[in-house]
Amino acid sequence: MSGEYGTVVSSVEGPSTRKFSFVIKKDASVRKGQFVEVAVDGGRIIGRVDDIFKTNRYFMRPESVEKYESSKPMEDIFPVSNWEYLVADVTPLGVYSKSEESFQEVSFPPSPGTHVCSPDVQILARFLGLDEKGLEIGTLPHHDIKVRLNLTRLLQKHLAVLAISGAGKSYLMSVLIEELLARKPEDGQVAVVIVDTHGEYTSFAKDKNYADRVNVFSASDIRVGLSGLSHHQLAEFLPKLSSVQIRELSRLFRDLKGEKIKNYTLAELIETIEEDEKIKSGTKDVLMSILEELGGTGLFGVSDYPNMDALAVQGKIGIIDLSQETSTQMKQMVVAHISRKLFNKRRAGEIPPFLLVVEEAHQFVPEGAKSEQALSRSILRTIAREGRKFHASLCLISQRPIQLDTTTLSQCNTHIILRVTNPYDLDHIGKSSEGLNKEVLGQISGLRVGTGLIVGEAVNFPVFVKIRKRGSRDAETGLPLERAAVEYMNTAAQKRKDSRAFM
Repeated sequence: MSGEYGTVVSSVEGPSTRKFSFVIKKDASVRKGQFVEVAVDGGRIIGRVDDIFKTNRYFMRPESVEKYESSKPMEDIFPVSNWEYLVADVTPLGVYSKSEESFQEVSFPPSPGTHVCSPDVQILARFLGLDEKGLEIGTLPHHDIKVRLNLTRLLQKHLAVLAISGAGKSYLMSVLIEELLARKPEDGQVAVVIVDTHGEYTSFAKDKNYADRVNVFSASDIRVGLSGLSHHQLAEFLPKLSSVQIRELSRLFRDLKGEKIKNYTLAELIETIEEDEKIKSGTKDVLMSILEELGGTGLFGVSDYPNMDALAVQGKIGIIDLSQETSTQMKQMVVAHISRKLFNKRRAGEIPPFLLVVEEAHQFVPEGAKSEQALSRSILRTIAREGRKFHASLCLISQRPIQLDTTTLSQCNTHIILRVTNPYDLDHIGKSSEGLNKEVLGQISGLRVGTGLIVGEAVNFPVFVKIRKRGSRDAETGLPLERAAVEYMNTAAQKRKDSRAFM
């Protein structure tokens, strides 16, 4: 114990095993969200301050206050300042038994008159489930404790980062990436693959401290090797195909493989369909039309690019830069193909354990959308359900939790929640995040940028965290509006100057 905060008092509701209150000493500094410690039979309760309120006996009867204040201020009549008190409400979280060095549920309340103190730093860190060798993402507010999260507990059962736009989701993810890249081989390194919808992580490739561990693949360069797909996998890109059309496609694939054509293209597949006399004309026309439309995307080629061995490299990050791609369908096809390849390779043990980070996840695993509008949902659901068995981890980042597929989100056993203000999203978070009581949930909409709430598998209890400052280069996509306007003005002026000089 490093300091005394106050004394437990009696109230109508307690002390109980669910709640107790204490009067705060005049010289003590206690804030909402702070952790405290109090002695009970069998150990010491560790609790969280849920609220703080002031009380003053001279101002408890409105009719008396109104009568006295009508003639003279109360402080001129009574020593009101001597009777003002701060009272804190505390939710007990658990009991630490020093003799057994273990934590137990609260089964007995503290006694009125018991002193409330600051908890021991090491005991509090253990109580919350922090790991001194884990990923450091920030500090615990009001306490001199670094929030370090165990790698397995944070990622193996998947992670979701939820917040409104501009609340710091990508900043937090950049901090996590720094921590993953800083890990030594003997401590366990994973490959990180990022679906970057806005180019926010490409700054790692321009940072001299990280550039040698970053590979960036632009959407325009990505190719799907047709000959490496089964007819089922190709059909997943074409959800409107009928069973008859899928059956004919299956036969054509068998014929091509039977002819031992290794690297056939989409154009060759279309030509094969056109020349095949077994297909009915109606089916043939539809298949050719759909495949020609698919060919127009430019996504399909002779072989895959990038190779999964180059994308998922232990101790490095591979970035799929989709910032220049505007078609949602195209982005979903890219994510579906790469996710499936990664998962299959990992199941076969051909690539290292990986973390797949999906920005704007509601675009790729939307709730309630038809299959043709959610081409990547199926494989991401599969990774969410089965990935932990093969050390294939998923991180979903979204500003609209309510639009995320419920099945997939429910498999993310750790949530890091930054500021969320939409009441529907808050209600959705409350239902999908274990361990969130009404008091903690109510604080989410008021979180400042740079502060988050961790709930779920990674910690023993909900933990607020002040995100640490990132050491890597900031993303160039996050320019302030004023700076962007000035840069455009300067660029436009230079273009006019160059134009006049040319003439």
